[in-house]
Amino acid sequence: MQNRNTYEWTKKMTRLISILVMIHIITRTSISNAYPIFAQQGYENPREATGRIVCANCHLAKKPVDIEVPQSVLPNTVFEAIVKIPYDTQMKQVLADGKKGALNVGAVLILPEGFELAPPDRISPEIRQKTGNLYFQNYRPNQKNIIVIGPVPGQKYSELVFPILSPDPATDKEAHFLKYPIYVGGNRGRGQIDPDGSKSNNTVYSASATGRISKILRKEKGGYEITIDNTSDGGQVVDIVPPGPELLISEGELIKVDQPLTNNPNMGGFGQGDAKIVLQDPLRVKGLLLFLASVILAQIFLVLKKKQFEKVQLAEMNL
Repeated sequence: MQNRNTYEWTKKMTRLISILVMIHIITRTSISNAYPIFAQQGYENPREATGRIVCANCHLAKKPVDIEVPQSVLPNTVFEAIVKIPYDTQMKQVLADGKKGALNVGAVLILPEGFELAPPDRISPEIRQKTGNLYFQNYRPNQKNIIVIGPVPGQKYSELVFPILSPDPATDKEAHFLKYPIYVGGNRGRGQIDPDGSKSNNTVYSASATGRISKILRKEKGGYEITIDNTSDGGQVVDIVPPGPELLISEGELIKVDQPLTNNPNMGGFGQGDAKIVLQDPLRVKGLLLFLASVILAQIFLVLKKKQFEKVQLAEMNL
């Protein structure tokens, strides 16, 4: 009987531990993949009145980004918006624990009002193959024209394909046949500023005082405590350097305030760009085709008439 109770207790404890492990894994996964939520929580709109996209507040280095869209699209059609985030995929960045790892990428696409992410049943197999297993989400539930993605592995997704559905002015009275701007922001790698405003370990750390470095203590979990004998008041200042950046100084060295103590480990950066797209009226397209057809026909008739005139002239000369 006692053995049976022990078996039942062990079975329950094993099940409980399994459940706790699963909850831990799910929680860690959701947090690690939720970087866009920092901007979503802090800003009502990712594009400021100055035109600056808010991702640049944390990703301080400036890097290129490119966007390709069709010159014009018809109403209620699905098209591709291709965002290119170029970088050397062999580079490694400093991770949160100080180790080196591959860079991730992310992007925000700001479309005109009425444009939105195409529903799954409207995406063609060709576009679906290009998007892969990417998960897109709206910046806000009521802002379907602003789409965010990331972080995703940069080695696989340095080129992101957004499937976009254009509006139909026949059913959407807010949509019009006009030329519209599209804005994009794309980053590769981790930021230099954390959401709480503090420095991440992916940036340069500088001296907070002028003086002589009297001690450099390597911490057990990584990083350093750097003691500076302050020459201005005779006291001591301790600067903390987290795991990741490499020291550029040594004990006994004289340094000045704001002098870099470490290298700059950042390998990434943020860039933004824009493009123009025309929501084309099908009637205009048909009108243009009819006009071109009429011009071609007029040219054909003109050539035929000229040939006929030449034949008449040749006949009169032979008489």
